[in-house]
Amino acid sequence: MSHDRYISPFSTRYASDEMQYIFSEDNKFRTWRRLWIALAKAEKKQGLPITDEQIAQLEAHADDINYEDAIRREKECRHDVMSHVYAYGLQCPSAKGIIHLGATSCYVGDNTDVLVMREGLALVRKKLIGVLALLADFADKYKEMPCLAYTHCQPAQLTTVGKRATLWMNELYMDLEEIDHRIASLALLGSKGTTGTQASFVELFEGDEGKIRAVEADIAASLGFDKVVPVSGQTYSRKVDTMVLNALAGLGSSAMKFATDLRLLANFKEMEEPFEAHQIGSSAMPYKRNPMRAERICALARYLMVDVLNPAFTAGTQWFERTLDDSANKRIAMAEGFLAADAILNILLNVCNGLVVYPKVIRSRVMAELPFMATENIMMQAVKKGGDRQELHERLRQHSVAAAARVKEQGLPNDLIDRVVADPAFGLAREDIETVLQPEHFTGLAPAQVRHYLDEYIRPVLAANPDCLGQKAELSV
Repeated sequence: MSHDRYISPFSTRYASDEMQYIFSEDNKFRTWRRLWIALAKAEKKQGLPITDEQIAQLEAHADDINYEDAIRREKECRHDVMSHVYAYGLQCPSAKGIIHLGATSCYVGDNTDVLVMREGLALVRKKLIGVLALLADFADKYKEMPCLAYTHCQPAQLTTVGKRATLWMNELYMDLEEIDHRIASLALLGSKGTTGTQASFVELFEGDEGKIRAVEADIAASLGFDKVVPVSGQTYSRKVDTMVLNALAGLGSSAMKFATDLRLLANFKEMEEPFEAHQIGSSAMPYKRNPMRAERICALARYLMVDVLNPAFTAGTQWFERTLDDSANKRIAMAEGFLAADAILNILLNVCNGLVVYPKVIRSRVMAELPFMATENIMMQAVKKGGDRQELHERLRQHSVAAAARVKEQGLPNDLIDRVVADPAFGLAREDIETVLQPEHFTGLAPAQVRHYLDEYIRPVLAANPDCLGQKAELSV
């Protein structure tokens, strides 16, 4: 590896080999050749003078790309598509005259972009389901473990560790629905010609509209699509890129929410991401276990969510049937959007496969706050023994304020229960109150909600996608 020039961290640190290959030049140029073969076959089927020998020659060299010839030719003609037409023609001399017949550069460029996005979305989808599977196991395991729930980052009531995990899952589930929609909505550009009028194909097929439509349908079918875009200029609408990257940015948002919660829980010492035996948390403080993976998720998610502005601006600034100010931006923004989403999912797979829970810390924090949350239950118990609700309410308010001041101002334990036991207005013994202070009585329907959510939403997805289960991801750094 060269150390004297910039190399993208997506290549060396973050993105998987699979996603990097999807956006590689080799995958792109092999797809170009698949498209040229599909075009030739479709044109031959509709009566153009293309022979089986020519197509066989094209197929024989579909994957052994002569890069040196293409690079040398591009230095001369300054056009990447025509350079590869030329290089392919050198390998297929009998077919060189029919390669790219009737097409414009966007026939290979834009159709390849759609095919590459579909491959990228499929990989994102697979990893996303893998993350959901890991979180489903986690939610099920901890569905009944009470923990503090927060509003405004202040203790509010109780929930369960598993129920909180379903909140993370449901946002990822929504992302999965959006990604499935985007995959289903993708359509090839087809063979639309220079300005989208298919004028060159009108010339080739002497105005036979049926044959022109049949060519497009055959191309689409050979590449696994059942549709092409209905109308276009030279390119497919760049709004498609915007919609695809928006779906990925949504995933980034969900991942950031999860990672931020995990960072806060690590501060509370309730939960942690996996920490390896020889991992160093800080160069200065040996005791630290920093949530570095969750922090990386947040960093990459921020990049991904900002990146979505690129295709949005590109779509909005395309003039008439097309301008070329999309190209340089598009080839960076779209590839790196997918690489960022892939990197985030790799970290999610790694973290969710080894989440650490500290039950005793969670219980201790619950019990420190539970007396405040149980005041209504305590009041009702005292009323049953003959107490006056209004008087008891005021006395509980005063005791709660005093106990809270003791905790906040003096750093001492919560003594609310001691104050209530000592107050004869309540007529309650410590045993009476302790029967109320069972955290499991304060989690509402949280355990049942977890069971219902997993059964109704997540497990059907997992059952339908068994090849996505059991994924693991090793992080390079």
